[in-house]
Amino acid sequence: MDLQIAGPYNYTRVLQRLSYDPLHTIDQNSMKIPLKIYGEHVVATVSFSGNTEKAQCNIELPSDFEEEGVRKITDIFQLDRSLLEVNEHFLHTDLAPLFGQFSGMPLTRDFDLYFCMMKTIIHQQLNIRFAYTLTERFVKSFGTEKDGVWFYPSPEAVSELDYEDLRKLQFSQRKAEYVIDTSRLIAKGELDLEELALLPDEEVIDTLIKIRGVGYWTAENILLFGLGRKNLFPVKDIGIQNAVKKLYNLDEKPSIEHLVKLSEAWSPFKSYASLYLWESLDNQKAPELKK
Repeated sequence: MDLQIAGPYNYTRVLQRLSYDPLHTIDQNSMKIPLKIYGEHVVATVSFSGNTEKAQCNIELPSDFEEEGVRKITDIFQLDRSLLEVNEHFLHTDLAPLFGQFSGMPLTRDFDLYFCMMKTIIHQQLNIRFAYTLTERFVKSFGTEKDGVWFYPSPEAVSELDYEDLRKLQFSQRKAEYVIDTSRLIAKGELDLEELALLPDEEVIDTLIKIRGVGYWTAENILLFGLGRKNLFPVKDIGIQNAVKKLYNLDEKPSIEHLVKLSEAWSPFKSYASLYLWESLDNQKAPELKK
């Protein structure tokens, strides 16, 4: 199925960001996506063409899963949501240089909410390289491979593991407990992910931070990349702090209060501010603003 994407849409940067994860199967402008549809493991192929202003997306799926698969992929990649309003909003803020440089970068979501929760718990308080290494070990030890694509293990499968199973992969004892215990809550129905997706941001955070091992940073990242919420700005995130320090040419990292004050002008699209600030850390030519 071919879809015309409402521009601007910079699929090159989308695929570049996704390529940081070694579990992702990317070949030039094409990517294989692991989807769970009607309880089945389904591999979709997503290919992009065109340019930022006129991008197209081709989605290949088995016919029995096409309708639901296209819906999921459209949501994951934000194919039906124009960024014109977002760009226009930020043209009148201090982040205008970033939104000019990285124009068309959507807030893409993880492929599955449970997938996002596990990845975020694994990644918290680790350097990015080791975090991806642990995630890859976890998935390849307990997940499922189909057509060269890896699927995360189900919460039911993870709930049956012993902590020592993860310790053997170099998980800390606490991280092993957080991953398995959270999976057990989901498997038992004590944490309903479908219901979670229907709640407003603050209720999602209030629900998640009651879970052992899920702090405010983790909850905000789940909202951002699991649920695709538009107005999140994780002020305690080190990357955000470093990006603001770099952008404004500050002598030291900004305070939480400073970040909160700055972000007021970025509402109701703070999540895009977060995304573009993170992106600026990966680019040697990111602009700087005066103090």
